[in-house]
Amino acid sequence: MNHPFFFGYGSLVNRATHDYPSATPASVAGWRRVWRHTGLRPVAFLSVEPCATTEISGLIAQVPGGDWAALDAREAAYDRLDATHQVRHDLPAPAPVAIYSVARAHRARTEDRHPILLSYLDVVVQGFAREHGEAGVADFFATTDGWDGPVYDDRENPLYPRHQILSAEERALVDEHLTRRKVLIIDEAPALMRSVQPLPAP
Repeated sequence: MNHPFFFGYGSLVNRATHDYPSATPASVAGWRRVWRHTGLRPVAFLSVEPCATTEISGLIAQVPGGDWAALDAREAAYDRLDATHQVRHDLPAPAPVAIYSVARAHRARTEDRHPILLSYLDVVVQGFAREHGEAGVADFFATTDGWDGPVYDDRENPLYPRHQILSAEERALVDEHLTRRKVLIIDEAPALMRSVQPLPAP
């Protein structure tokens, strides 16, 4: 059976957040990352949107038997789209590859700027540093739009259910790029977030 793969461009790049087999670095052309704001939760979602001039790095991994149920549950706010012919990888044979993008029906008004969870961003940057090095982290920030919203510092009490422990060097790398982009860091949850509790991982 020709098992399908997913292309991860955010937390799925961090292998500590999943156990899907045959994971390997890859890239996809024709997409650009963007922070999306929805009516589902008062925090920003990392998504992708078509962009003919951009290629982003990430990770692909196999979905054994094409059993997408668990991954679709994890990415419940997203549509699963075909990206087979846009992905570059080192697999020995062609394989179908899907990418997840926040469903248009879930997108809130563009003026709604929900904060990015720092516990989530830490996981993403840790994954990129491990898979693509510091150059890959820099590329992640450069090929992601929507840094005009705030970042909520929840490191002490992480809201992201798959949060990871970062080394001092990894935390400093995250902080350095946020400083370079002059991203606003807030340490008090906005009113809409005060009822948000950590969610169990599916």
